[in-house]
Amino acid sequence: MNNQKTSFFGKIDWLTITLWLALCLIGLFNIRAAVFNPELPNFFTLGTNYGKQSLYLVSAIILGVSILIIDAKFFSSASPIFYGITAVLLVIVLVVGRNVGGNQAWIDLGFFRLQPSEFAKLSTCLLLANFLSSQSNKAPTMQTLAMGAGIVLFPVFLVMLQPDTGSALAFFSLIFVFYREGYVNNELLIFGGLCILLFVLALLVNPWILILILALLIGLVMWNYRKRRKYIINLSILFAACAVFVLCVDLVYEHVLQPHQRDRIDIILGKMEDPKGKGYNLNQSKIAIGSGQLLGKGYLQGTQTKYNFVPEQSTDFIFCTVGEEWGFVGSVTLLLIYLTLLLRIIHIAERQRSAFARIYAYGVASILFFHLFINIGMTIGIVPVIGIPLPFISYGGSSLWSFTILLFIMLKFDSNRKGVV
Repeated sequence: MNNQKTSFFGKIDWLTITLWLALCLIGLFNIRAAVFNPELPNFFTLGTNYGKQSLYLVSAIILGVSILIIDAKFFSSASPIFYGITAVLLVIVLVVGRNVGGNQAWIDLGFFRLQPSEFAKLSTCLLLANFLSSQSNKAPTMQTLAMGAGIVLFPVFLVMLQPDTGSALAFFSLIFVFYREGYVNNELLIFGGLCILLFVLALLVNPWILILILALLIGLVMWNYRKRRKYIINLSILFAACAVFVLCVDLVYEHVLQPHQRDRIDIILGKMEDPKGKGYNLNQSKIAIGSGQLLGKGYLQGTQTKYNFVPEQSTDFIFCTVGEEWGFVGSVTLLLIYLTLLLRIIHIAERQRSAFARIYAYGVASILFFHLFINIGMTIGIVPVIGIPLPFISYGGSSLWSFTILLFIMLKFDSNRKGVV
């Protein structure tokens, strides 16, 4: 019996679990700092966010252990069921959901608020891995890419109805899964980056002037390749696509994005300055992080934190607490933990024997990287504030549980990599 236990636990990647637990504990302590009440100092006081987060963490540990005990084949075979359940929940939340901050994204269960979009990322990763792995012995085709994209875009559509742009954008990080599996090449990734650049430039420069600049640049390239007809045709198509895209930016900006989202983008781009209004969150966030300097003010000593200058500081802006109380050194240490975790996940992905486990692991890495980059980016002012949690750190049961399940299912596949998933 002891040999069986040793064999089972010996297969688990304990480094990843250690990193996960370290991030969860860092989150718990910083949530306590963000909303600390000296009259309720106990971690397990359920009337406080840190008391509730303690309970969420204990339950997350139970969830993690339970996942490691379950047969790995269950998660792959049940992936369509998980996907269907989360799709139903995303529809239900549109009918009976609780509206918080303009997003109807939570189902109020009385003692707990469930956010289906967090779990939809998990189920989408599972179903996408299931589908793409079934095609792994075939050459990548546009039909397979289209069907895989449909799996990703369906929950995006439902999430956008809430509307929760931040959560919807997280699904697009799964493009890295398609890239790893050969469905997206370097040229398509470069084109995607070009679209993002053009979108930003179209908001800063008159669209017709931007099109003229593009015409001049592409014209110079055409002149260089004037003897190669194929290049001329491809460049002409590229110019036409870019021109249409630039002209559509204003339409999308005015009619797809919400007013508060447009305001946040305008503030980031310097088109608007409103430090006491729409730009208040970002301004206070940068003040809090900057005030921490090299070593921080010390645990529970943050003035920006203590006096509630930064809204949502235990959720979307939890990194401000890290920056203020732990300083540059603490912030870099946290980022190094995340970097180690992401590199470890990629290492785990590449050592898998089954296509399902590899694809799923890359999905986990993509989702975590997107949340990390966007959350910290919005607190320091390099991306618009779109309201997504920092994995394992931000307050919230749905967030902690979904990320934990996402990670531990990968660990279960990894522990079973000598078998068949």
